[in-house]
Parts: sequence; C-alpha cells; structure tokens
Amino acid sequence: MSLERHWTTRSRQLGRYVVPCCVILGTSAAAPVAALKTGDHVPRVLILYPYDERLAATTAAGEAIRTRLLQATKARIDLFSEFLDLSRFPEAEHIGRMARYLSAKYADRRPDVVIALGEVSARFISANRRELAASAKIIVAGFSSSTAEEMDLPNDVVGAFSEFDIVKTAEMARGLQPEARHLFIIGGSSEFDRSWLSRARADLAAFSKDYETTYLEDLTIEEFTKVAAEVPRDSIILALTILKDRDGRNFMPREAVKQIAETAGAPIYGPYLTYIDYGVVGGSVVTFESLGKTVADLALEAVAGKPISNLESRQTYVADARQLERWGLSEKNLPAGAIQMFKEPTFWEQYWLAAVFALAVITFQGTVIAGLLIERRRRQAAETESRHRLLEVVHLNQSATAGALSASIAHELNQPLGAIRSNAEAAAVILRSERPDLELIGQILVDIQDDDQRAHDVISRIRGLLKKRSEIDWQEFDLNDVTTSAIRILRGEAERGSVVVSSSQTSRELPVRADRVHVQQVILNLATNAMDAMLEVITTEKRLLLETRLTAESKVELSISDTGRDIPDERFASVFEPFYTTKPTGTGLGLSIARAIVETYARSRPPTVLEAERSFVLCCLSHEMGE
Repeated sequence: MSLERHWTTRSRQLGRYVVPCCVILGTSAAAPVAALKTGDHVPRVLILYPYDERLAATTAAGEAIRTRLLQATKARIDLFSEFLDLSRFPEAEHIGRMARYLSAKYADRRPDVVIALGEVSARFISANRRELAASAKIIVAGFSSSTAEEMDLPNDVVGAFSEFDIVKTAEMARGLQPEARHLFIIGGSSEFDRSWLSRARADLAAFSKDYETTYLEDLTIEEFTKVAAEVPRDSIILALTILKDRDGRNFMPREAVKQIAETAGAPIYGPYLTYIDYGVVGGSVVTFESLGKTVADLALEAVAGKPISNLESRQTYVADARQLERWGLSEKNLPAGAIQMFKEPTFWEQYWLAAVFALAVITFQGTVIAGLLIERRRRQAAETESRHRLLEVVHLNQSATAGALSASIAHELNQPLGAIRSNAEAAAVILRSERPDLELIGQILVDIQDDDQRAHDVISRIRGLLKKRSEIDWQEFDLNDVTTSAIRILRGEAERGSVVVSSSQTSRELPVRADRVHVQQVILNLATNAMDAMLEVITTEKRLLLETRLTAESKVELSISDTGRDIPDERFASVFEPFYTTKPTGTGLGLSIARAIVETYARSRPPTVLEAERSFVLCCLSHEMGE
C-alpha cells in the first residue's frame, strides 16, 4: 500500500477533526513497558479532554492513547475519561464545581497518571492537582513549549509539545499560488481564537509584507462566508479557528471552515489535519496517531517508575487532491514529501500486482496457445498423413477382399453371362427358322438386357470396391442399400461355404453420411470374418444375419451375427488389434481396418448434419444362433 493510501485510510479511521489545543507528535522513543512496577495494583490513567466529545481532534487523540495503553498492557490497566466542556462553560464557578466533583468521584480511585489534552486541561489539572491527583504523574499535550512556559507549569509536569507553525502553511500556499496578491487570515471570537490571531500576526509579519493582507475577525459566521465568497481569485485564505463567532454561537472549527469553504472565492488553507475533507487545500499539520502512541508510551514509562522528559513533534505537509483539482493547482508545486489525501491512485498504482500477474498469465497463455497451435497444425498434418495411409491400407484391403471373393464374383458374373449366351443361341435358332417368332425374340432380347444389367452391376460393385481414393468421399445414402449390395457380393462365397445369408431391415430408409465404399468394406470385413468363424463348425445350419435398425438415441445401427464360435472373453479386447488373427492364413487386418474406418468417421464429422442428427454405429456380435 502506498504511503498516500495508508495516510488516507488512517485519517478516515481517526476522523477529520480540528485541533485548537491538541497536537500530533512524531515517533516516540519509548518502548512498550515489559513489566509495571505496581505489584498487584492495576495502574489507573485518567484522560482529561478540554471540551465535549464533539471535538473530534481531542476525542481521536484520546482513543489513540487508549488503544495503545490497552495493547501494551494486555488490558491490565484502568482507563478513565472526563470531558471538562470548558468551551461552553468557561466560568470560574463551573471550573470549581467540576474540580470538586472529580475529587469526590476519584476519592477511592486516585489515578497514577493524568493525561491532560490541550492547554485548558493542563491549566485545570495544574490548579486542582492537590485535590484530584496529588501523587499522580502529569502528562500534558496539545500546545507549544513556549505556551507551557507562559503557563508556568510545575517542574514535574512532562509535556508532548508541538509548535503550530502557521508560516509553514502560508509557505505551502505561496508555492501552490505564486501569482497570489491578496492574503486573508480568518479567526473567531473566543479567547482561544483571539490568542491564535494574535500569535499569527506576529508569526506572519514578514510573510504578509508581500501581500495585501486582511485579518477577518470578530464576524458572524454569515459574514465570514459572505466576505470569503467575494475575495479575488488571486487570494490566499488562511483559516485558524472559529470556536465562537461574534454573536457568541459555538462551533466546531472544522464545521465552520466547511461552511466558509463551500462558497469561497479562493483556496483556503489551515494548520490542522481535521480541516482536510472539510474544504481546505491543505497545510502543515500533525497526526493524532503518533500523538496517541507517544503520550501512551510516556504514561507507560511513568507507571513503570522510569524517568520521562518532554518531547517535540514534527509537522507534515498534507494536501487534499480533490481541492487541488478544484482550484487547478499543480501537485508539482507541493513541498517535498507532501502527502496527498483522497488522491485517486493510477491504474498501475492500484492494480500493479494484479496487472503484473495478469500480464504474466497472458504471456504464459499466449505461449501455451502458440505451442498448442503449433501442435494442432502438426497434429492435423499427422492426421492427414494417417488418413492417407489408412486410405491406402483400406484400398489394399479392398483389393485383398476382391481377390478373396474372386470365386464368388466369377460365379456371380457367370450366371448373367451364361444366361446371355443361352438366350443369344436361342434367338439365333429362332431366326434361322422359316417363320421367326418376333415376339419371342423380343422377350429374349429383354432377358439379355436384364442379364447384362446384372453383370454390369456386379462389375460396378467390384470397380467401386477397387477404386482408390485420396480423400473421404462424403455421401448421403441409405444403409439398407449398402447392406443389400454387400449381401449380393457375398452370396457366391456364402453358397460355397453352405452359409445362409439373410437380412433384417427396417421398412423406412436409414440415411447416413459417409463414404459408401468404406461402409461397404466394413460390412464385407465383418461378414467374411463371420463366415470364416463358421468354417469348422459342425452344425445343422450356418447362418449369417445382417440387421439394421434405428436406436432409441436416434442412431443408425448395423449388427452382424453368425452361428460360429464365440469369442473368448480373454481375446475379445484383442480381436480388433492389427495383425491379431487365429486363422492360419489370416493377416489380422480385416477387423482392425474395420475399426479404423469407423473411428475415422467418429473423429472426422461431415460438414453437414444428418437427418435427425443420426450417426453411424457398427456392432459385430459373434455367437451361437442355432438354439
């Protein structure tokens, strides 16, 4: 967290308060007390506030003291607080009554240490020390050492002193407004206000010579507001304190300053941290957090019986970034080391860690994505190469299948060719007769055409089976048609092996999208494998069933079953592996190629969606059907 943000957060926690009589200290050298020299006695500390609880300055300073004391002693301390309210009740009679009241109140609980915040509290305890805390150690804070000398405090009273240097605030204003020609100093009508004004006249005597200087005093709050609103733009306004106005109305100084600043015609500056966020640009101020720590450490040293001495606090330049923007003042003209409160951090200041992490993640992701893209391209190239090799293997398998079924093919071709020859010979005999029967010749010619078409279909199927492809030829076709075509090719081989080939097909079309020849090759591989499984089986009937159906998941399914031997469970996972075979003359590639073709379609979806989003599923079941 940046120093500016830390300062802002702490200031919000302490409140924005004005300090007419309370200062902020620098860092105290006192350390937490390790052991209090009190035996079983729990130390008592009384904090005297000069005014009521509405004065945020003394209240915040007191809370900082209390927090420090409780932390250092682990709550083994009695803390008491009294608000003298001497701003609204400054009469001697009231002061006497308050002294007698507190003396009676603490008769049985005399404090070991009394902390007097502000000049008024210090005077009160000094005058009434014998009745209230004769043996207590007195610590005062909130005013300058010169003021303490004027008050003629007892020698054993220790102070946390601070010099409220209004000149430093004025110098800060001059740095931000080098073009300013007018200087206005605002002060109220209370005794403290007048004292402040008197001291400011002396301190600003040299500084004010460079300006047309006006002291605004002994006015009502309305008059302060009106005059401040009419000052020239090239003016510097220094706000001291307004505890009372001319009409005798009491104010919290920061609230009075806020009312004036809302309509002021020029920037306002002040010497108190509590004025920040109440309309002032900034000033040379002190912090209450350090005051609380220093005063508390002095109290702890006193309770422990250690010697304590006076301390001086340091001032810090603080500015409200919103007011700088409001008046168009450049932050570059701020004194060195000045803290800007309420400054909106830049994106980098606020999110630098997240930004660095995000950049690292993006860089890492970019590297991974680039690597994945390279791997994807390489994989695509490998898949393309693998597909080409698969198509070559499929073509070789097709050629092998055609060779294995050559006898069946020849048998299937011989039937239509033989019929053509017989019909041609019959037609020749009829034509040599004296009265040729032309109608009969016409019928013979029709039979010849049908047989020729049968032979043509056989040759087309074989040509398609042997056709070499470099890419998958996506087609939409009826699975039932491909199944029927495969049965025709297998018929001759099945008759040779005494295998009865049958099919069970749905009445409706089963459209699929694939390469027709590849699907046919899968059916032939599975069917020939099934027929091979029945070669050595002694049974009354060898049957091969090709069944198509539409599943409940809207998938087209083709199952091929036979009455051959069952596949042993231990071999079931291996039957689709390349080169695995149980046949003496087998290559072990038929089922492997069938699986490769189906898996290729699973990975390479066609560019168009099938009707009802149907997919092509092949199942091969080898089991006993006879019983």
